[in-house]
Amino acid sequence: MNKKSEMVDATKALPGRSSSMPVPEHHDVLGSPLTGPFAPNLARAEFALGCFWGAERLFWTIAGVTTTAVGYAGGFTENPTYEEVCSGRTGHTETVLVIFDPEICPYENLLKVFWESHNPTQGMRQGNDTGTQYRSAIFTTTPEQAQQAQQSAQAFQAMLTAASLGTITTEIAPAGKFYYAEPYHQQYLDKNPGGYCGLAGTGVTCAIGNFIPE
Repeated sequence: MNKKSEMVDATKALPGRSSSMPVPEHHDVLGSPLTGPFAPNLARAEFALGCFWGAERLFWTIAGVTTTAVGYAGGFTENPTYEEVCSGRTGHTETVLVIFDPEICPYENLLKVFWESHNPTQGMRQGNDTGTQYRSAIFTTTPEQAQQAQQSAQAFQAMLTAASLGTITTEIAPAGKFYYAEPYHQQYLDKNPGGYCGLAGTGVTCAIGNFIPE
């Protein structure tokens, strides 16, 4: 197996650094702040579904989503760089931070977009993108999110099985530290409309929530 597709041991992960990445003040598309504190009526979610460029664009189009940002989560290295994450020696996966108003966009809506927009059965890759940084993951921020994420995985697995597809490998875990990616990655496909997007779903519909684009 490619070493980049094997999860690094915490004791062998790159140490990183104490200085954090500079973060743009505002979202290029939504005009909202990329960092908190966010309004108390807003909720936070984190999803990893392959290359974060296309994944972020999916979420910023949803009504009720006020901010999105790309970064690194689920690993061990403090304040990693993109090159370090791509080395497979940080344990992080490319992750999208989603700040949303649950009165307008229930968490289920985000889960529906997540499941339908990639193939969650591929382990440490997504399509031709191979490595631990491309693994599928849901990092939950409340017990309610954790319950809904698990229930949605069970429901979508039944749909995948009925379609003769594989077993979900998505990691579902409490959110830890989210490290913002480099400024040039933020809203990358707005800056570069012809840029790479390798996302491809399975064609299976997830019968939860209602995707409501703006």
